[in-house]
Amino acid sequence: MSTTLQMLDQGSLRHILEAHNLFKLRKAGGRIANLSYIDLTDMKLEGVDLSDANLTGARLYGASLRDANFTRANLYGCDLRNADLRFARFDRADLRGACLRGANLTAASLIGADLREGMIAFKDEKQGLRLMKHEKRAGELDHAIFNGADLSGARMNGMQAVSADFRDANLAGAVMSQAKLRKANLSGANLTGADLNGADVSGADLTGTVMVETQTSGCNLREADTTGILDTPKEVFIDERPLRDFVALHEDWAKTGGTKGSRQVLSGVDFRLAGDLRKRVLTMLEADGAILFGLDLSGIELQGANLINADLRRCNLAGADLRGARLIGAKLTHANLTGANLGPLDLGGGRLMRSDLSRVHLGHANLSGADLTRARMLEAVTEHVIDKGCNYMLAERA
Repeated sequence: MSTTLQMLDQGSLRHILEAHNLFKLRKAGGRIANLSYIDLTDMKLEGVDLSDANLTGARLYGASLRDANFTRANLYGCDLRNADLRFARFDRADLRGACLRGANLTAASLIGADLREGMIAFKDEKQGLRLMKHEKRAGELDHAIFNGADLSGARMNGMQAVSADFRDANLAGAVMSQAKLRKANLSGANLTGADLNGADVSGADLTGTVMVETQTSGCNLREADTTGILDTPKEVFIDERPLRDFVALHEDWAKTGGTKGSRQVLSGVDFRLAGDLRKRVLTMLEADGAILFGLDLSGIELQGANLINADLRRCNLAGADLRGARLIGAKLTHANLTGANLGPLDLGGGRLMRSDLSRVHLGHANLSGADLTRARMLEAVTEHVIDKGCNYMLAERA
């Protein structure tokens, strides 16, 4: 049985939002927004600030809510089907029992959000307590799009997310025990420390998924594509010597112009346990196909390095010197490249070695203030890239 939702005219809604804004600014006349059981179907509310607001049981079917702020808001049992929620913020929001079927949450932030199942009981004078139900069952995320979204630490126990799109999403520490993720797309997602105990991920796409210390007891992986899963790193030894020794040898070679140390070829090597790589000088390093996922490489010098097909997802490359680097086909999804130098490397005699980012994956990467002068970027994947102040002068893009 359904409760009757109330309608609001534009003037009343504007008054509520203005009072809520005054409340957030701690000004006189401010009042926290209460939109519980209000029908806002197809409403255009892009960029609205409803942080801490009460939207219990509200209907936002098909609403335009791009860049909206629902931080800490109460959205218990809210109907968000087919809503445009791209880049919206739901950090620590209560979304228990919310229906997100078909909603687009690309690059949204849901850090610590509560997405568990739930139903709402309300008082009825004749029948006592009844349950409020939407047209679909509570807690449904079927076909929702969470591409690149941040769901770290989210509580999603028992959620139903059949055929949902979690590509490149951050699900680190998320609790998804008993979740129904059949045929979901989790390719490239970060499931570090996530709880998938008893979850049904049969037929799901797990290609390139990061599953470091992921709990999977009783998890149904039947017919799931687990190609290229990145699990817990292991210490790398070469000729019984640890990888960090060879990194040091290459750095000595780079710093002394070859008079000390030796140039290293570390193709396909997993660097995740190679020690602190910040501000290291690794010019001309051969590391094609290497795994550097999630590492802090800020200020590193990799001029002319071979990083073809390397895994640099979620790396911090702020201020890195990558002039002339070969990054063909490399994965840089969610990487931080703010202020990085990807311009040409001057080889002397009028010769320049251009950085090559052909077919590189830069989805959701931050290129703010980066220098990509003359860079080759043919067939580069750049959806949802942040590139404010990025220099693309003479870059070859297609």
